[in-house]
This record gives sequence, structure tokens and C-alpha cells, in this order.
Amino acid sequence: MTEHSTRILLVDDQELLRAGFRIILGSQPGIEIVGEASDGAEAVALATTLAPDVICMDVQMPGMDGLEATRRIVADPEVHAAVLILTTFDRDDYLAEALRAGASGFLLKNSSPEELVAAVSVIAGGEALLSPAVTRRVIEGFTRQAPAVEDAVEDHAVPAGPTTGAEYGQLTEREREVLQLVAQGLSNQEIATTLFVGEATVKSHVSKVLQKLALRDRIQAVIYTYEHGLASPRS
Repeated sequence: MTEHSTRILLVDDQELLRAGFRIILGSQPGIEIVGEASDGAEAVALATTLAPDVICMDVQMPGMDGLEATRRIVADPEVHAAVLILTTFDRDDYLAEALRAGASGFLLKNSSPEELVAAVSVIAGGEALLSPAVTRRVIEGFTRQAPAVEDAVEDHAVPAGPTTGAEYGQLTEREREVLQLVAQGLSNQEIATTLFVGEATVKSHVSKVLQKLALRDRIQAVIYTYEHGLASPRS
């Protein structure tokens, strides 16, 4: 392996599935499988000792599940791995919890080998895997919560309108516009087309937005925007 190989830790309680992932990913140039774990606790321990770049994490496992393991891994300042959640369960509650736990991507196990390799590549490159389909699920989840929030507002239980900290006030008008479009699930290229600017300009705006709001990636930006009542889904 070259010194630039992407180090992968596989976490799944089913040995057969780990073997499949090992074959798919291990056959790719520039990828090295550095370890395997069968539960969340083992994954947390190996994340510290093996220093992987990407952790392919199952959700449902005996003992500590993948969501709790992800929370602990992301919270550990000594671990710099990005977590890709792999699950057979296409459920909104898993999706929302995985994203809030700090996962950098979410992929169903019935995805193609090509999609798995591409997902690992994206996450290893420091980007979040936020496909339009996943973004829609996040948005739909917040939309379903909206009626309860509106009822609470009417009953004066919570304040109406956006509730943001001083960090949001640091954004320029264009940066707020870009944040809205990110929250709608648009890619940098799509945002560039919408705003009639170059893609490099959009990347710069997105970076500044994440920095000013102290957010890790686009996934957190989507969650931040909807949790603070700053956007509505596109029709």
C-alpha cells in the first residue's frame, strides 16, 4: 500500500457482510482495510488504536449499537475518522439519529459496489455524503415536525420565528442565500447555476458558512437550518 492509502475500519456484527465489504473495498487501489469490529464498543477501541480515515459502521449490533459508537468516535478529539453509516433499514429515525450522531454519510446496504466505493471516496476526501434523496428525507422529517412546532407557538410555549445565535448574524446576505440552497439539497454546481456564479465561488461561500456557524459539514448545515426555522422545503 502507498502512504496515501485510505485506511478503512469495517464494523458489522455479521461476518459475511464484513467479508463482502472487505472484498469490494480491498480490491480498490488506494484503499487499505486496517481492521474489523463486530460491535460498537470494539469499534470505539479500534478507532483509537488503528487511526482509520473512514469507518463503515453498521447500526444494529449487540451491545453498543452503531449510533452510540458514532457519537463516541466523533466526540473523541484523538480520532479523526469520518463515519459512513451502512444499514439495511431505510428508516427516517435511523437517518436522523445517524446524522445527529455526527456521521458523515448514510448508505443502504443494498447499494451497488460502485456506490459504496464512491461513498468512501467522497467521505475520505473530507466531504459529506449528502445525496438529494437523503436530503429530502431530512427535510421531510423536519416538515412533519412543523405542525407541532406551530401549535406550540400558538400556545406561547415557544417563540415564533427563527431562533439563532450571534453566529448567524455574521453571515452575509449571499452566504445566507447559499445556506438556504444547501438546506434544499442543492449541490455546489446546482447552486452555482441558480446564482449565476462559478462553482469555485460557491465552494468558498459554503466554507465560510460552515466556519462562521462552527459546523462540520453540509449535513450539519441542513440540520442547523431546519432546527432554527431558517428555511422551508422546496415544493
